[in-house]
Amino acid sequence: MNDQPPSSSGNGTTGLFARVLRAIKGEPWSRDEIQEMIQQSGIDLDAEEKSMLAGVLEVSEIQVRDVMIPRSQMVVIDIEQDFDEMLTVIVESGHSRFPVIGDDRDEVLGILLAKDLLRYFGKDEAKNLPIGKLLRPASVIPESKRLNALLKEFRASHNHMAIVVDEYGGVAGLLTIEDVLEEIVGEIDDEHDHEEAEFIRADGERDGRPKFAVRALTRIEDFNEFFNCALDDEDYDTIGGLVMHELGRLPRRGEHVEFGGFEFAVTQADKRRIESLRVQRNAT
Repeated sequence: MNDQPPSSSGNGTTGLFARVLRAIKGEPWSRDEIQEMIQQSGIDLDAEEKSMLAGVLEVSEIQVRDVMIPRSQMVVIDIEQDFDEMLTVIVESGHSRFPVIGDDRDEVLGILLAKDLLRYFGKDEAKNLPIGKLLRPASVIPESKRLNALLKEFRASHNHMAIVVDEYGGVAGLLTIEDVLEEIVGEIDDEHDHEEAEFIRADGERDGRPKFAVRALTRIEDFNEFFNCALDDEDYDTIGGLVMHELGRLPRRGEHVEFGGFEFAVTQADKRRIESLRVQRNAT
């Protein structure tokens, strides 16, 4: 009698048998095995859902240093700035929270919430406002901290921003709760993000045909209106989601796919999401 599991003949039966056997025995699965099962399972999940589940697993392996906003790109407020100067920083950046520094960026005195400052707009107190009294304590974390641990910390403390320090205690950057969540669900745009970049713009010609730069978060209904076409928006909201569906996975930069009378090329993507596409109508 043959005690070996039946051959899969390329249909995945052996792999499934092994997974079921391990589940019965109660043996723990590695994250890689769970990732593989999500990607290869017959469960009715679309590409975006699989990507999100993968993000939940991967977030425990990612360190703060991998996704933080670097020190040089931090938008900060100087404690010596007057009310109008601080207001200018708030308006031009569109952010809601700001590290307030002393002599340099290594001296973070606290976090200023825009709403705490704006309540004094148009009032006489704004001229001699003691900014120090408005500051919230800054949460300080090491570069090596894992994102899943940081997310728990954010939830427990109700903080939405943390200052990242290196091994010598110097400020290396900052991280917000939005940055952590984007590693799971993909890019989270707000109104300010939408103002900064057009969703669809002409980008010259290629092979004698007009080409367009299209953000992956462009809504399919807006894409249809712009190109006077009728791509299906019943199951997906964004053009990036539709491209992932057509490929059945998250595409890599440079990959192409054709459908609906268009050629789509991924021009910018990371392991979590598509960010931008080059789009052309099919050659006739």
